[in-house]
Amino acid sequence: MTQLDDFRRAIREADPQLSRFDPLPRIICLDDFDRGMCGWTQLVGNYEVSLDAMLPGYAQHTHAMLSTLPNWDFGSHGGVDGSYALKLATRPRAGAQNVTLKRLTFRKAGPIRMECYFTFKPEASEMELMETDVRSFGFLYDLQVGDQVGAGGERVMPHLRFLNAKDGEHLQKWQFKRKTTPIKPIGHAGKTISHYHLAESDWEDLPGGEQRLCYNEIPTKINWHYLRFDFDLATMKATGFQVNDRSFDLSTFEPIRIPAMKNLWCMLNLCFFVETDTDKRAFAYLDSVCLSGDF
Repeated sequence: MTQLDDFRRAIREADPQLSRFDPLPRIICLDDFDRGMCGWTQLVGNYEVSLDAMLPGYAQHTHAMLSTLPNWDFGSHGGVDGSYALKLATRPRAGAQNVTLKRLTFRKAGPIRMECYFTFKPEASEMELMETDVRSFGFLYDLQVGDQVGAGGERVMPHLRFLNAKDGEHLQKWQFKRKTTPIKPIGHAGKTISHYHLAESDWEDLPGGEQRLCYNEIPTKINWHYLRFDFDLATMKATGFQVNDRSFDLSTFEPIRIPAMKNLWCMLNLCFFVETDTDKRAFAYLDSVCLSGDF
């Protein structure tokens, strides 16, 4: 390690917010939701003239909110080291999804790393464990090359989800997808198109992706999990994936790849999503998110 690396490490380890992460040298954003929304917003589908033009998958989305993780039996849970986390809630309908995202662009195509502390749970509407009521929790990047790339440029969307349960069966495994739904025109001006890339179809099991996450004994309790995902914007390939004490094989992992779109150059969006398996709401919570790069 160089003297500069030693200095950066010392600064990081002296800061409780940073020392829980292992960031690359440049911090792009460090979002602790005790400070507010930090730029995270609702994933609104494309539309033209009327909101009714939006694809149904997007029309179900609502805005994330700040939460103290309240519950009826012991008050508020709070975050890892403060009062608030970012809460994402589905509608109370089996298969319903919700998504939150942060919209950025990149200034150099190099390695990036996303780290976060997350948890998920069903709405505690019954005095039962309900460990199979959440269908999935996941995340994705939505990326596009810069406008200098020329012909053949791509929009690249690496997706990963933890499939907790399906139709009441407890599955507990990580999955990815390399296909999206057909791209459809929106409106009549020829300027807007859309596709719902979080459809239930085309998810594939990650090799060795079975994992039993900590899930507490009653539905009001939660435990926080650590997650890290590494990606190289130069090659548009995933380079690492870790959850808690497990690092996973990405040898078969492929992102969704579609032709570059005419107005999304250098896009660097980060999304999280949650899905319910029953007719009750599923919740996902983010305590903090760190996005870093090596450029």
